[in-house]
Parts: sequence; C-alpha cells; structure tokens
Amino acid sequence: MILRQILRLSSLFHSTVSSHVRRNIGLSAIVFNKTKELDPVQKLFLDKIREYNTKSKQAGGPVDAGPDFQKDMNESLARLQRAYGEGDLTKFPEFKFEEPKFEETPK
Repeated sequence: MILRQILRLSSLFHSTVSSHVRRNIGLSAIVFNKTKELDPVQKLFLDKIREYNTKSKQAGGPVDAGPDFQKDMNESLARLQRAYGEGDLTKFPEFKFEEPKFEETPK
C-alpha cells in the first residue's frame, strides 16, 4: 500500500518535473536562437524577404509583374463579376450582423 502511494507520487513528480524541463528548454531555445547569429542560408532568405517587402511597398502591389499578369488578373476579375454579381472583388466583404430582438413574454 505504501509502496503503491510512493510509486504514484513519484510518477506524478516525474511528469511535473519533465513538463517544466521541456517548457524551460523550449523557451531557452527560442531565446538562444534570437541572440545567436543566423547561418548564411537563413540570413540570405530573410534578406530576400525584406528586400521583396520594400519593393512591394514601393510598387504598391506585386513586384516584377508584367503586362501578362495584369491581363490575367483583369480577366479573372471580369469572370468572377459575371459569376457572382457586381461589387469590388479585390476587397474583403463586410458583414453586418444585427442583434436579434427578443421579446419578453409576461408571466
């Protein structure tokens, strides 16, 4: 009986300690990755992403998109407008949900 309780407490203690250790190792790995220098491939990848981000902000849309892209985009928008009706298809639709009107019934 006592041995069973000791084993139960030891397994509970083991699971608690192991979860804390895993969490602390995970957090320390994140902090370590932020402070260490990136390897050259990761650095090159991040530099290209940042470069594309600045170019897309300057261009106001897709970078290095030629006239074929714009033509395909216009054809797709026209096809969607024929299929789903009018409206601006480049914006996310706005939904308006009205609160239901509940009527109190006299008791």
